[in-house]
Amino acid sequence: MLLQNFSSVGQVIISIAVMLLSGYLMSRVTKKLKLPNVTGYIIAGIIIGPYCIDVIPTQVVEGMSFLADIALAFIAFSTGEFFTLSTLKKNGAKNVVITVFEALLASLVVFLVMYFALGLSLAFSIVLGALAAATAPASTMMTIRQTNAKGDFVDTLLQVVALDDVVGLLAFSVAIAVATASLAGVVTFKNVALPIIYNVVVFVVGGALGFLLKLLLGKHSTDNRLIIAIAVIFSFCGLCAILDVSPLLGCMAMGTVYRNVAKDDKLFKQLNYFSPPILLLFFVRSGVNFKLDALVSSGGSIGGVSLLVIGIVYFFTRIAGKYTGSFLGCLCVKKDAKVRNWLGLALIPQAGVAIGLAALAARTIGGETGSAMETIILASSVLYELIGPACAKLSLYLSKSYSNDIDTVVPDSQVEQAEQKNEVQLLIDKINTIRQSLPDSAPSEEENAFDEAAEEYYILNSCLLYTSPSPRDA
Repeated sequence: MLLQNFSSVGQVIISIAVMLLSGYLMSRVTKKLKLPNVTGYIIAGIIIGPYCIDVIPTQVVEGMSFLADIALAFIAFSTGEFFTLSTLKKNGAKNVVITVFEALLASLVVFLVMYFALGLSLAFSIVLGALAAATAPASTMMTIRQTNAKGDFVDTLLQVVALDDVVGLLAFSVAIAVATASLAGVVTFKNVALPIIYNVVVFVVGGALGFLLKLLLGKHSTDNRLIIAIAVIFSFCGLCAILDVSPLLGCMAMGTVYRNVAKDDKLFKQLNYFSPPILLLFFVRSGVNFKLDALVSSGGSIGGVSLLVIGIVYFFTRIAGKYTGSFLGCLCVKKDAKVRNWLGLALIPQAGVAIGLAALAARTIGGETGSAMETIILASSVLYELIGPACAKLSLYLSKSYSNDIDTVVPDSQVEQAEQKNEVQLLIDKINTIRQSLPDSAPSEEENAFDEAAEEYYILNSCLLYTSPSPRDA
């Protein structure tokens, strides 16, 4: 390995540079293929990992395990942006019912098949079942933006995917508690209840920190607000790591409370602008850590069952659970047939949260069980992200949430003096109407937030420059 000849500091710095650059380059490739960035990051990690180029030293990969906690903390905190009281009041109850049905049924189906059909251990089955609840909204949202889809189906889908990861985090917190107790040898009420109580305490403390965050950020400039927010999130994660408790629920509560109390969404946009390098490093590291030989070799197995078989079974049982659960949930709240029949198809993708939780579970459970679980989730996530965008687009089309018919997009009535023009002229005018309605390539909200921070900083320092005493004045 090339980097082995360098000093330890050099190894770390160059490894980070290689991971960032390879992740970026591979994301350019996946973007051309209309695939999410996460897929590119994982593939990049596999390429620079031990089964291809083998660039990254093992000790560097092991030393970056903390990235899972930080990445999940950002993801969990960011979910709080979507849980405003106004949003939840508007069809919130119905969408919560749908989410609970599809998420928990997917978890239940996967657990039952793994534990009873394949005969795997309780710890492995229950955690893998909990991981099945989470989805990846990125590819779904990308498809919605590309097709400009609208309507009840889209509104329901956006709220469900936002709630989905919350249910997944809750399910994982309970599952990891049961799994830890099971591995200890005895599953008692105390062994199961105590970790759950700890998670409840973490949830309450995280909510309290949301209030504190509002007080701390009130009178500071934009850039200092970002620094303080990251410091609070990191401190909370570190404390949870010392106490051996997952920070996920606490970070989610922190984000939710802050969003509703402070009425501020700019902080979330700034964090979303800051976090991509961290998330990239985490996913690339996950790819480097991917046990490809365990997945394809005959020796790679858990409980006498091949990991490849477990992965295939997990892949299809989760899809079946998601589709059936969303159908039954929509049936309970009396959703339209277009939503009921095709919502489950758009919930297939799985990536970020599930990969992060799998990494956390691998560290908590340890051994072959933890490693096998992470391997299965990584492999299935790549497959889910490959088919996810196509399934999402198909569901939007079948639900009639968008149309390829230009007459639907721009009716003749929107074109001036339509009766005096032939078909070619009408078509040209409709195309021009669509072009004029498209937004200009303006900077994103995240970029605007940082532009505002830079402007504030410049103005502040300019004022200090011209108002502060000069050394020559002395």
